[in-house]
Amino acid sequence: MSASENEIVARSAATDPVEALRDTLSEILAGLVAAGCGPHHLTGMDWEAADPAAFHLSRHTVELAYREVFAGFRPPIRLQPGSEPGLTIRARHAPPQPLPDIEVDGYPLRELGRQYSPRLQADMTALFRQWSKDGAAFRAGHAGLDLAYGPGRFETLDLYRPAGVQCAPIFVFIHGGYWQASDKVQHAQFSQGLLDAGFAVAQPNYGLAPDTPLEVSIAQTVAALNFLVREAGALGLDPAELHVSGHSAGGHLAAMALCDPAAPPVASALLLSGLYDLKPLGHLPIGRLLGLGDAERAARLSPLGLPRPSRPRLAFAVGEGESEAFKRQSARLAAAWNAPEPLICPGHHFSMLDGLNGGALLDLALRTAAQR
Repeated sequence: MSASENEIVARSAATDPVEALRDTLSEILAGLVAAGCGPHHLTGMDWEAADPAAFHLSRHTVELAYREVFAGFRPPIRLQPGSEPGLTIRARHAPPQPLPDIEVDGYPLRELGRQYSPRLQADMTALFRQWSKDGAAFRAGHAGLDLAYGPGRFETLDLYRPAGVQCAPIFVFIHGGYWQASDKVQHAQFSQGLLDAGFAVAQPNYGLAPDTPLEVSIAQTVAALNFLVREAGALGLDPAELHVSGHSAGGHLAAMALCDPAAPPVASALLLSGLYDLKPLGHLPIGRLLGLGDAERAARLSPLGLPRPSRPRLAFAVGEGESEAFKRQSARLAAAWNAPEPLICPGHHFSMLDGLNGGALLDLALRTAAQR
């Protein structure tokens, strides 16, 4: 990586477009951080490749790789031919600006940004590589169904069914990614523990922000639940045993779906380190990108301001290594909805998901689902 004033240049010789993009964008991000900037400071990028079409953002895998690093922040990008293999990116950015001297939820703005940046807890490039590898291996070894629950590009879900169960209870897992990144295929591996316990596991996708407003992603989540109940007979599922879980942004979508009168009855819900009060995010660049600078809209989209859904049994969990703000989000909603205090799981915001395949988190999921 090289850098000059307001420009950062990164290059990767990797032959796989996704790996080359992960490498170069991660270097660009490191350069932004070193300059006191973030993705919201990007003003433009030039991508140079011997085969530019391989890096076209209309390719699903390329878009997901971009979102892994920069989420929904996307300045103008010019894709052009280059003479060398791999990928070279020249990124331009605006200079950093002083932050307003205010506090939100007891945090100065800089600290608020750190509190709501779980990516600081892990090497995200390595994490997404591993999740992609593990998800692909799991999908290759399981006869899952890739189903469309609606007409949209992202309105699909993967369904894995347990062997030897004729009418299986349904466990729905909604992935995270700050509503802007990741995919069901990167979370398939977290299905094994529930499958072994006799559950069918459904993992829906939803439209990614900011292209898709949060209201639409919520409606898509509800549509996925209704699809599973409506098609239960054909799919070998028990519609009376619908259990919902979500992680991070997926926890928010799950909580909002529970409160939606259009959603089918849900027997239990396991909410994993979600975002339930969106108002603080409106003070941060990532929240403003999502339109949460509108305080009224942020409040309307916050489960914390909604009445407790009447039917489902509720459980919450957070990672031991989470930030104080993320732990507080779960504790507040658990208290407001009269649920037990969140389980503290080993690991951080991302590694806590390993517990779905064995340990206290899987035990909590099964115990909450089994209560009568």
